Formats: sequence, C-alpha cells, structure tokens
Amino acid sequence: MALPAYSSREDKLWHYGARLLCAVVLAYLLLPMLIIVPISFTSGNLLSFPLPGFSLRWYESLYAGTSWTDAARNSLLIGLSATALSVVLGTLGALGLARARFRLKPVVIGLIVSPMVIPIVITAVGTYFFLVAIGLVGTYPGLILAHTVLAVPFVVITVLVTLDGFDQNLMRAASSLGASPWTAFRRVMLPIIFPGVASGALFAFATSLDELVVTLFVAGPDQRTLPRQIFSGVREYVSPAIAAVATILVLLSSLLLLTVELLRRRAERMRARPGG
Repeated sequence: MALPAYSSREDKLWHYGARLLCAVVLAYLLLPMLIIVPISFTSGNLLSFPLPGFSLRWYESLYAGTSWTDAARNSLLIGLSATALSVVLGTLGALGLARARFRLKPVVIGLIVSPMVIPIVITAVGTYFFLVAIGLVGTYPGLILAHTVLAVPFVVITVLVTLDGFDQNLMRAASSLGASPWTAFRRVMLPIIFPGVASGALFAFATSLDELVVTLFVAGPDQRTLPRQIFSGVREYVSPAIAAVATILVLLSSLLLLTVELLRRRAERMRARPGG
C-alpha cells in the first residue's frame, strides 16, 4: 500500500514516530504474554527462564491428565452451546433493534451491552442469585446461560454494525417476488450480514472460553473449565503444564482474531460492490 503524501519533513517524522510509539506499546503489552510460549517447552519442573532444556513433556501431560482433558471438554461444550444461543438471540435482537423506531431505543441497547461495561464481579453475583432462585446453580444449563448473557452483547453489536450498511430494498424486492420472510432472510439478508454474525460468534466463543469469575460463582465441581483449572493450578502448584495450556489458548485466540479480521475485510468488499 502506498504511503500518503506529506507536505513537510516534520509530517514524515510525526508519522513514523507515531508508528514507532504504537510498536513499543504493543511490544510492552504482548511480550509478557508471549514469554510463556518458550517456557512451555521447558524440561524442568518449574517456571524458569532461561530453560534448562527443551521438551514436549508438558504438552504430553495435558493429554495424559484427565483433569485437563475434562476441563477442555467442558470449555468446548459450554463455549459452543453459549455461542449458539448468543448467535440466535443476538441476531434476532439486532434485527429487531435495527428496524425499531422508539425513544428508548438507546436505553435498550445500553441494557443489552451492559454486561460488557459492568464490573464482572457484579455480574457474577447477580447471575448467582438469579440462578439460585431458579435452581440452576452448579449445572451445565445454568453455566451456559450465564456465559450466554456475557456473549450476547458482542453478537448484537457486530450484527448491528453490519445491518447499518444493509439495503432494505433488497428485502422488499424479495417479498415482491413472492419470497416468504424466512426465505428472504435466509437467501438475501443472511449471506450479506454473515460476516457480522460470524464475527459475533467468534467473539462470543472467545468470551466464553476466557471467562473465569462468573464460572467460579455459578459452576459446580463437575463444571471445571480451562480458566478455572488454570486458576486452581496457580493456587496449588505452578506447573509448566499451565504454560502449555496458556500457549494453546494464545494460539487459539490469535486464530480467532485472524478470522475476525478476514471476515471484516470480506464485509468491506461486499459493501464496496455496486448495489451491495
């Protein structure tokens, strides 16, 4: 991509200085997280650097240990279930909000996205008392519902942004040709807003996969997720196996972010098409 033209040498210095500052800030934020990657390949029994030797023993221990495999299975089950629910509820909510015209619409949107801004411990306490009242504390359905509450705002926001550039005349044209509302949505609208729906689903899954505080409040002994297992391991004995799990989660999060970026670019190309 060609660099923009600058009117003076000072503008160029400011441009490259800003880039350098951004690179330094990113390095400051990312390097402490990435240091766990080489530590996960240590041959020793402690988290130490430099490494006493190179080994894959801690990755092998993840598959041999039932506690880690059970935690991974629980995280996938809860994460995928919460993602599916949040995609359905969030997409329906975004469709309704996009078409609605009433004075309290900003208030409703604020209530929907409030789990993103309210301190997580407050959300966890409120979720705990609600699930106690309906008898779902310590159950998989209760934990899935709790994660869904945290994930829905991401789906609503991404789908609303996508719907902002959607031409409603396409739906009217489909209706005029005899398509039912469901057929028009499935064949006309959904392919266009799919990047927003998919991005919301990825954010929802990442949110569920990373959630710890709510899980500590509402999960029972059988619902040990990966973050909860890591938390327990840090409290009891800091094993390099924790670094191995963290490395896998960092890799998975990076892949999710890369997928979101690809979906964003696809949505931009679709909006740039004539009549898109």
